[in-house]
Amino acid sequence: MPFIPHTEDDVREMLAAIGAPNIDALFEEIPAALRTRELTGIPDALTEMEVGRLMRSRARKDGTPINFIGAGAYEHHIPAAVWAIVTRGEFYSAYTPYQAEASQGTLQLLYEYQTMMTRLTGMQVSNASLYDGASALAEAALMSVRAHRRSKSARILVPASVNPTYLSVARAITEGQNVKFDVLPYASSSGTFDPGSLSAFEGQDITAVVIQHPNFFGLFEDVDAITDWAHANGSLVIAVVNPLSLAILKPPGEWGSKGVDIVVGEGQPLGVPLSSGGPYFGFMTARMEHVRQMPGRIIGRTVDLDGKPGFTLTLQAREQHIRRSKATSNICTNQGLLVTAATIYMSLLGSKGLERVAAASQTQTDKLIAALTRIDGVKLAFTGPRFHEAVLRLNKPVKPVLAALAERGIVGGYDLSNHYPELGHALLVCATEMRTDGEIEEYANALREVTSDG
Repeated sequence: MPFIPHTEDDVREMLAAIGAPNIDALFEEIPAALRTRELTGIPDALTEMEVGRLMRSRARKDGTPINFIGAGAYEHHIPAAVWAIVTRGEFYSAYTPYQAEASQGTLQLLYEYQTMMTRLTGMQVSNASLYDGASALAEAALMSVRAHRRSKSARILVPASVNPTYLSVARAITEGQNVKFDVLPYASSSGTFDPGSLSAFEGQDITAVVIQHPNFFGLFEDVDAITDWAHANGSLVIAVVNPLSLAILKPPGEWGSKGVDIVVGEGQPLGVPLSSGGPYFGFMTARMEHVRQMPGRIIGRTVDLDGKPGFTLTLQAREQHIRRSKATSNICTNQGLLVTAATIYMSLLGSKGLERVAAASQTQTDKLIAALTRIDGVKLAFTGPRFHEAVLRLNKPVKPVLAALAERGIVGGYDLSNHYPELGHALLVCATEMRTDGEIEEYANALREVTSDG
């Protein structure tokens, strides 16, 4: 709540009602030796006005930099109506909807969310969200092991062009369950994975193949060829996607001759602010034949004894989430508030609105690349088709360049040198519909100054 409504009289009346002489009496079970009598490091209390002034002054120190970083988290315009609705008490304080009779509004919203995500990804069933995109990949890997009963290897092929943070998280989550990730190199000339390199795995027991599209470099993979090879080799296919890109790209359910098996990704682009790294939410959709192996919650639509429609948790008992190692997963609380925001965001924009946002982001990225590559010492690393990110090669180390840009109020991109040292001084840049032509010009002028220094 934005303020504490209890006056001193209210507090005295409540204490009198329960027979307690003061607030300290409520904590009398705590041994005196364990209580802190004085908080010497805490300053005197401030008024609401003083607190507001302090926080605004501290926020101003951060400034409002122009953002050209992506790498899995993207700055998009969020209509004011989205969070005005999300922060209504009915949504903001809603608890996990175990009791259907008391949770019809929340359940209906989650059902609508699932419907939107299946249509966006071209799949048949969706769960009601996961923690984030990285852990969603881990859950998809575990799900593929459960769903692919004929495979005994728990071996998953992953191109190196998959988000390295996602792969790191997936390994950390699954390492105790003997899941093995074989990382395959991307083609240095194109920045994408060569489907022909899969021939080395012909006839081997491969549980699943992961495809990120667009990949971490923003480039388009040959999803049809990879999907068809995996299925021909008896493997499942896990797609990792940016949901906004699906407004203009072919959905994973249509990749290859029969579509992929599981789709996951980060839902943050759909109405969730950057917020210093979270909270975000992950999504997962799949083919109906795998629904029993899906982690998390699934909302179903049904009718009651009177024939009236209603919504409820389906296919999983509540106890499934507390059965430890025997559970399908241990995702007990999904990111419901963020899913609410995404559902409202998609509802407000509709398919045409999402398409316009995606197209505008792609257009601004093309303008960004054109402006930056006119600078001496800045070259485009890969020339293939892309969405709204690109890799640039600089004539000097990226880290000091980004630091110099930050001093000019520009977040210049993501330094790839730690994860992809073979690319040299490589910088991943991104533009969304939020970036104006003037901001792109400002970035280009600043980068020209920085790269020409010394």
